[in-house]
Order: sequence, then structure tokens, then C-alpha cells
Amino acid sequence: MTQNTSDAVLARMMALHPKIIDLTLDRMSRLLDALGNPQNDLPPVIHIAGTNGKGSTQAMIRAGLEADGHRVHAYTSPHLARFHERIRLAGELISEAALTEMLDECYAANNGESITYFEITTCAALLAFARTPADYTLLEVGLGGRLDATNVIDQPALTVITPVSIDHQQFLGTTLPEIAGEKAGIIKRRVPCIVGPQQDAALEVIETQAARHHAPVFAYGQQWHVAPEAGRMVYQDDSGLLDLPKPNLLGAHQISNAGAALAALRQLGASAQACEAAVTRAEWPARMQRLRHGPLIDAAPQAELWLDGGHNPAAGDAIAAVLEDMPARPTFLICGMLNTKDIGGYLRPLARHAEQLLAVSIPGEAATLPATETARAAIDVGLTAQEAPGVAEALATIVAKAPHARVLICGSLYLAGAILRENG
Repeated sequence: MTQNTSDAVLARMMALHPKIIDLTLDRMSRLLDALGNPQNDLPPVIHIAGTNGKGSTQAMIRAGLEADGHRVHAYTSPHLARFHERIRLAGELISEAALTEMLDECYAANNGESITYFEITTCAALLAFARTPADYTLLEVGLGGRLDATNVIDQPALTVITPVSIDHQQFLGTTLPEIAGEKAGIIKRRVPCIVGPQQDAALEVIETQAARHHAPVFAYGQQWHVAPEAGRMVYQDDSGLLDLPKPNLLGAHQISNAGAALAALRQLGASAQACEAAVTRAEWPARMQRLRHGPLIDAAPQAELWLDGGHNPAAGDAIAAVLEDMPARPTFLICGMLNTKDIGGYLRPLARHAEQLLAVSIPGEAATLPATETARAAIDVGLTAQEAPGVAEALATIVAKAPHARVLICGSLYLAGAILRENG
């Protein structure tokens, strides 16, 4: 093994394939075979796809399983501050030494062949999971499902499909049924599938795919129900009713995410204690996360700072609903987005909740939407907007006119990651 750091190995991996995203499973199959097919030696796998809510749902399932005393592997993407966040081994983030070893081994086994960054790092995660004892493995899809690098598990214990909406059209298709078909590609023969709230067009595709594979479907509104009630939430399925606190993750949309997590936990035989822990102990950064320390807080001590990495129209709706429920306070947005996203669709629901948007470019991201264009898009949906050279400058502009403002930094997980590296 080399003595490289994980960052050095990751940098080398970036050069192995000319495209950032290239959906196929051929390269995965080749490298996994060279590694001895670690994907066949994992603890029982819960495989999670969907457009919105994958990470939150995974975090709740993990919190529930861990409350029952289980050791849980978890794989998620992208990372926010450090790559290590993507791989959790038996409850703990992978160590620098273990990550470097796994990456190095995968790089050597790949032998210079073409492979994407996400594929080879997913192989590293699967290798780490196979070599570390645990009770469950939670795998979050990176993009789509059918051809995603995580879709190499022949017999997972369970699949989960969270709400599907329009996103990543350049890779997954331009219509909701096409995108739902890609997500439904994780469904496996006779493996139960938990399905979160869906539009009818998406649900029909998912149910058709499940029927084709004789996979039992446990769908919101049919086999399970969840709703807020008297400041709490109620979940019900054939096993009975659960009266629980509202999720500690903010937003009405987290109730339906919690419902999917609870449906998964009940399918796995989890205790009532585990179900309560799922909604009270889950941690998921950059999802309406309150910032409480760091240079930005020091620069605006009287302001209320929030961070969210959502970046599509459904996320805009969800954030708008959270802001609607908050106490009245002058609200400002600091927004940076990638040039592949539907910025108008994202900002439109937020327009009625904000006094002004400060547009920034995402530092270090080649695919950032320039601040000029973000500001223009904001004006197009009815927001007052101006550009700022960066987040710190945008915040200074806001607190100069409204020291007690509520400030939401939003628009991209990449922007959120940049913020958390300094203010996490």
C-alpha cells in the first residue's frame, strides 16, 4: 500500500474517466469482480432511491436500528465537508487510515481502466462494509437507481423509494414516469418495497415494476398512513398505530419521510422504542439546519442563520412550508446553485417568504450558476435580488440593514458543504 492520504488517492481517481456521470453498470461489475465481489458479503441491505428525502429517510432508519442495538453501515452522497461522511462503518465515520487503504486497493485493482469517480468510491465503500462486522447496510442511491453504481445487490432485505419528482432530466428522462422507472430499477424479485408519497404517474410505474418482480409493495396511503395530529404525528399500518413526537428534522415533509422510515423499521421487526428513536434522534446536516457557531455567527450575532442544501422545485416547496410555520421575522436568502438545476422552479415558492435574495457563485465549483444569473432568475420569480462576491459579504449586507434577520443560505449541497467546512 502507498502512504498517500485519502485526498491524494481521490484526486488520482478523478482522472480515470472523462465524464463525471456516465450511467452503466459494466465498469462496476468489472472492478467488483477484481475485488472478489464484496457486494455479496454485506450485512442485510436496505437500498434507498428517490428524488427527495433519501438522506433524511436513511438517517431515521439508522437512528431506529441503532436504538435497537444494531450496528449499521451507511453509504450516502455527496459529502458536505469531508469525503469520510459518505461511509459510516458500524455506526462510526470511516477512519482516514481505513479510507486510504480501501481507496488504494480499489485504485490498484482497477489497473488504470476507465471508471467514474462515484463508481470507484462506491466500490471502496462496499469493500469496507464487507470487511467490517455489522447487522445492516443502508445504501443510498447516487443518481436514478436502475444504472446507479449502488444497484449491484442481487437480494437486498428491503428497498425504499422516497418521493419522485422532476430532477436530473439530462440523465433520467424528461417525464415523471421515465424518472420513476429509473428509480424503480432498484426493485428486486420478491423483495419488499416501501414506497413514500408519490404522484399517481410515478406510483403506477413503481407498482408495475414491483408486480413484474413479484415484490410486495407497502405504499403510503395504502398499506401505511402517516399524518400530523395535535402537535405530534400518528403512523398506522396493519401492525397497529404509533403516536409519536414530530420528527426532530424540521418541515412537514419530514413527517412523510418519517412514515417511510417507520414502514421500513416495522418491516424489519423493529421495536416501539426504535420507532420513537427514528423520529427523535436522526441527524442530517444541511436540511434546515440552524447554524450556531463559526465565523458567520460571529459576524452576525443577532441574526438567525439557517442552512439547507435542497436544490429542486420539490425542495423549494418544502423549505417554503418550513418558513411559513416559523415566527414572523425579516427573512433573507443567500443563494448559490448549480447550472444544471431548475432555479426558477426552486425559487418560485420561496419568493413570498423572503424580503431579498443575495446571489453568490459556489466557490470552487466549475458547474456553479454565476451569481448574475441567479440574481436574474430570482427577479424573474418576483424576488428583490442583488449579487454578492461571497456568503460573508452577502451576510454583511443583510445585517447592515436588518441585524435581527432570519438568513437562509440555500440552493446547493455544494454550497452547504463549503459553509459547513468553516461553520459546522
